[in-house]
Amino acid sequence: ILLLRAVYLQVNRADFLQYQGNARHLRTVPILAHRGMLMDRNGKPLAISTPVDSVWVNPAQFITVRDKWPVLASLLALKTSSLENILAKRMQREFVYLKRHIEPKIANKITALKLPGVFLQREYKRYYPTGEISSHVLGFTNIDDYGQEGLELALNNFLLGTPGKKQVIQDKNGQLIAQPINLVLPRMGHDIRLTIDHRLQYLVHRELKQAVLNSKAQAGSAVILDVHTGEVLAMANQPTYNPNNRNNLKNYRNRVITDVFEPGSTLKPFTIATALASGKYNPNTTIDTNPGSLSLGKYKIRDSRNYGVIDVTTVIKKSSNVGASKIALSLSANRLWKVLSHSGFGYISGSGFPGEVAGHLSHFSEWYKVQQASISFGYGINVSLLQLARAYAMLGNDGV
Repeated sequence: ILLLRAVYLQVNRADFLQYQGNARHLRTVPILAHRGMLMDRNGKPLAISTPVDSVWVNPAQFITVRDKWPVLASLLALKTSSLENILAKRMQREFVYLKRHIEPKIANKITALKLPGVFLQREYKRYYPTGEISSHVLGFTNIDDYGQEGLELALNNFLLGTPGKKQVIQDKNGQLIAQPINLVLPRMGHDIRLTIDHRLQYLVHRELKQAVLNSKAQAGSAVILDVHTGEVLAMANQPTYNPNNRNNLKNYRNRVITDVFEPGSTLKPFTIATALASGKYNPNTTIDTNPGSLSLGKYKIRDSRNYGVIDVTTVIKKSSNVGASKIALSLSANRLWKVLSHSGFGYISGSGFPGEVAGHLSHFSEWYKVQQASISFGYGINVSLLQLARAYAMLGNDGV
């Protein structure tokens, strides 16, 4: 009877038994997609993904060579007890990472050990050739190569590819005994060319760093735009960080787009632009700023000295708060608000950077005279550096 049963299984159930045998050692292995590269406007690589190996084990197979655990632990710079703790909680799993992104020489030594149940998996590690120079623009990825900050996060869906997969048949020691089957190839991520010019980026980084040191400031930011296109050519912050060092990711706030401030006298050109556009003023129209101050209720607006009677051009040259205030108060609040609003103040610029803020420009219906006056010289309004730069680019491009 046993003999007949064996013959029956061999002849009639061969396909079924073959399936069951394969299933016990059939593994679906992911094929990672290569993350796209970030380049500057001239094609210089700014963020690339380099191949690297990670170590994983099948605990059920690895436990058969427990005497070799100290050897592997030593190569991975782990205590044997730490290795034991990792595996003790995961003995029912078939895949357990021991260490991600190891050095090639360590990978070679592990391969040479030929330990049952110990495997290397090819992954990718993000590398930033320019280090801290472009860090706030680029941001960084996590260990799984997903964007966490900057353009790495903003453009993550374009940079990420689609992983593939393959099925492999392994023997009891985890060694391949057949060519991969059911192969699905990965789709690689898209390379993206940015508007950043690395040469300008380096100069801005260097000069800003020195300026912050010289002035003993806590922080500083700088941005360069193309006046005609609005493209960001360089963007830097201090203090900065090195995105290649994941163990010390501090100071990664991009102050150019996340921090707001009162722009002060840098807003006066927009007050003057409003006046000129109204038709009530031209560059030679005179303003009486005597006696160097202007009282509005209990508030007094002052100049650094009494400039007397000056023209509109001199209001800008001397940065006269009184002159700017008198001009603003002679215009409708609605007109000034429209110019500031159309210049981008109070709105996110649409740069695509994560964490960008809109700043604050209150509606003209909420303004009292003193607010209308103070906004004319940059107080009572909050803007980001990128907003201010974009607004100036508009002025430099004939209001477009």
